[in-house]
Amino acid sequence: MTRQTLPGTAPGTTQCSSTEEEATFRGFRYAVRTTRRHSGDQDGTPTLILGGSSQDRYSWARHEAALTALGPVVTVDLPGYGEADFLPASYGIDFLADAVQHLLEARRLARVNLVGACFGGAIALRFAQRHAHSLTRLVLVGMTKSIPPAYAGQAARWLRMSDQGRTAEIAAELVAQFMSPAGAGPVRRHAAVSRLLHRQFTQRTSAQERMDLEHTRRLLAHDWYVPLPAPRVPALVLTGEHDSLTTPGMGRQVAGCLEGAWFTTIKEADHLVPVERSDELSDVLTRFLADRTIEALPYCNQVEFIPPARLAP
Repeated sequence: MTRQTLPGTAPGTTQCSSTEEEATFRGFRYAVRTTRRHSGDQDGTPTLILGGSSQDRYSWARHEAALTALGPVVTVDLPGYGEADFLPASYGIDFLADAVQHLLEARRLARVNLVGACFGGAIALRFAQRHAHSLTRLVLVGMTKSIPPAYAGQAARWLRMSDQGRTAEIAAELVAQFMSPAGAGPVRRHAAVSRLLHRQFTQRTSAQERMDLEHTRRLLAHDWYVPLPAPRVPALVLTGEHDSLTTPGMGRQVAGCLEGAWFTTIKEADHLVPVERSDELSDVLTRFLADRTIEALPYCNQVEFIPPARLAP
């Protein structure tokens, strides 16, 4: 199936087309979306985006117009997420990272630029550790070395609350976890994004709710991060400056787990920076993936290079 997309309506807007495909990995079906520009260089390095657990392969459509300047953009509903098959919690991040490699092999993609956000960042880092030969550049957005203790404690409660039908309470607590608290600092579109999240959590279908609950069990049952060797590829870790879920300090720790990585934060944003400041995130991603400077950008705070933790003074 092919779907035409027009990311914008202004004259001269970049026109893209998308193809939708399905594949099966170890008995579990998953869905792949590939977006290309109608004109321009089609032979650049593909960018593969792994979004968060509450996102699907359409959640990054607003970023495609910019990123397709570098080559095709691939998004995916991995097993257990979006429109893919239900995945029992016994299958962890290793399985999902290997499913990503299966996607690349099935589509004959030798190497990709990989962008992972939140839970997608955990999969992306595990993929980088297990399949470094398939990686050109790595970007992690809103990433941490471990599930924040407050979130882990809440997650166990949410499973019990779900059994009691307390969906509205869970939705309110999820929004509070993902969004920065009042007084943390200015965040673009904070109220609108909060409403969007709340609506998304309260309007889930029964199938989506079942998948979300199994995702929570998966988080609690498997290691988020394992200390395997990191690939020697250019890497960038970033988040919103007011991210209260995966804080900038946590992001710096992640950068230290790599073989050297750049780190920065985007101004007036929190954990939901892909939605709050989508144009700015698209710009910094495009710059980094094209090996252009990301220093002195007006929407970013200081850019710093974080050496591997074992080499830090």
